[in-house]
Amino acid sequence: MSKKRAIDLRSLPKLRDGLTYVFIERGRVERDDSSIAWYGPDGAVSLPAAALATLFLGPGATITHSAMMALADNGVTVAWVGEAGVRFYAGGVGETRSAKNVEKQAMAWADEARKLEVVRRLYTFRFGEDLDPDLTLEQIRGMEGVRVRTAYSRAAKVHGVKWRGRNYRRDGWDEADPVNRALSAGSACMYGLCHAAIVSLGFSPALGFLHSGKQLSFVYDIADLYRTEIVVPAAFAAAAVPGEEIERRVRLTLRDQLRKSRFLERVARDLHRLFDLDPDSVDPYEADAAKPGDIWDGDKFVPGGVAYGRSDT
Repeated sequence: MSKKRAIDLRSLPKLRDGLTYVFIERGRVERDDSSIAWYGPDGAVSLPAAALATLFLGPGATITHSAMMALADNGVTVAWVGEAGVRFYAGGVGETRSAKNVEKQAMAWADEARKLEVVRRLYTFRFGEDLDPDLTLEQIRGMEGVRVRTAYSRAAKVHGVKWRGRNYRRDGWDEADPVNRALSAGSACMYGLCHAAIVSLGFSPALGFLHSGKQLSFVYDIADLYRTEIVVPAAFAAAAVPGEEIERRVRLTLRDQLRKSRFLERVARDLHRLFDLDPDSVDPYEADAAKPGDIWDGDKFVPGGVAYGRSDT
């Protein structure tokens, strides 16, 4: 009888080295050996599940049970989204088995002083420079608001797009002008990709620091780090080109841009920097997937998987 080969998690492809995302609509996803394939109007297209971070399934897309198993085995986040990829209906989970990162996140979230430190660090990442420690959060938010409005105005001027301000309503999608639709579609892609990174690296998408009260609060925190720099220019560039399907154009523009810039590597690095974590460390519970977790014993943790109470323990 052949023995199963132990998996060395250090040798597995990391999120930061993978592709970004693929958006599929009006087609069927099936298993193709250990990967997947999409069957659409123009035939079959193989998709490299082992190197993919997120698969977006839009209207008209179906997926088989075996394909979902292949994606889960490869740690791919599957997100079911609405028309134009804007509404996020459901998502899968990543392959990490360790709670180390989410515990570090939860401890920072629950402690007011540490939470404030993370909030200031998020703003520092956005501005790309250290902030005056005497600035209040209200002052920093005001500075960020000016920065965002300036980014909109600058992008509109560069691409020759008329800008009337940010305007988006879920119940009035077709009423929005092209650039607002492009901004919303681009933001949805950024949300999905950041959600995949957060889950794949073992953090919680719900425990936000700037945002609160939503299951994706931390996703919004992280996506905001890159919105002004990446989504805004791509959306205005797409809006400057006449034609239909502006949502599709901005998705394609972002996908190619994010892949070339190794965006996932950047997100992974920023998430670890945010909580002072070593991105190359391997948790003992990841190195041995069969090892049980520990059990809280009042003032310390004791090993799990032990039949406490038996005379021979």
